[in-house]
Amino acid sequence: MNSTVTTGTETSVWGGGNQPLGASYGKMMMWFFLVSDALTFSGFLAAYGFSRFKFIETWPIADEVFTHVPLFHGNYPMIYVAFMTFILIMSSVTMVLAVDAGHKMKKNAVTWYMFATVIGGIIFVGSQAWEWGTFIKGDFGALETKGGRILQFVKADTGERASLSDFATSIPGDRIVHERKNGIWFFQEPALTSVSLDEVVAGFKADSNILIRTEVINEEGEKTLLDRKASLAKLAEATQVVEGANLIHNEYGSRLFADFFFFITGFHGFHVFSGVVINIIIFFNVILGTYEKRGHYEMVEKVGLYWHFVDLVWVFVFTFFYLV
Repeated sequence: MNSTVTTGTETSVWGGGNQPLGASYGKMMMWFFLVSDALTFSGFLAAYGFSRFKFIETWPIADEVFTHVPLFHGNYPMIYVAFMTFILIMSSVTMVLAVDAGHKMKKNAVTWYMFATVIGGIIFVGSQAWEWGTFIKGDFGALETKGGRILQFVKADTGERASLSDFATSIPGDRIVHERKNGIWFFQEPALTSVSLDEVVAGFKADSNILIRTEVINEEGEKTLLDRKASLAKLAEATQVVEGANLIHNEYGSRLFADFFFFITGFHGFHVFSGVVINIIIFFNVILGTYEKRGHYEMVEKVGLYWHFVDLVWVFVFTFFYLV
């Protein structure tokens, strides 16, 4: 006895019909992928959580790290990160509307909602790239001790952070051999910093208004500020200047924070970028009428599942990195 499975209709393909769990093969495979990907992200975030609480006394304070807003100078803790999160959430809303319009076979509505989703994804990825660049470039600069501890600087009269350039003393010819034109620094030394350790030490000793702040968090939840005498003693432990963050050094505190930040947010950013590329392909297929000819917009729903997933993952990443 021959049985025929009808495809290309709302009831048998997109609606699930007599398929397992009432879902089409394509949606089932997407769910399998999302479950496996969720386990991967769970492992990364669990590792971050263990490390975060193992070194809780020296972990960077997010409100002091993510304070920048493009085109604006000043201290705006978490403002831009909140904006990024809002944009990504709104792109999920437009994706829901695109799927709903697809169920109603409204091609124009699907087109515009997919376009809005793509724009939201591009803004988020671009914002994340800008945030990476700002994090890598650094803010105030710091010193690192032989044991890997970070020493930051504060103005005693105002309590504000002091950048190395604010007080470092220029020493003529201090590092002339390390200039880029000589080609020596590139092969034998790490990247050249804007000031040398000797210049920072000399400037610190000459400016009594500058104090050292360690990366250890006190009972008030703030970094420990040393008095002038203790600052001078701690300064003797410094071995190098650190500006910005990378996989080896981090001016904001524990280098593990930078490692996890680049790896987890980068992994999530790759997912969002991939989603944007896929959404663009689906967007043009919608314009060309591909799904109108098929009689359903199941592909929009399948890519929508992926897009909602990366949105949900960002909620956890945002919570772990920026709020906790």
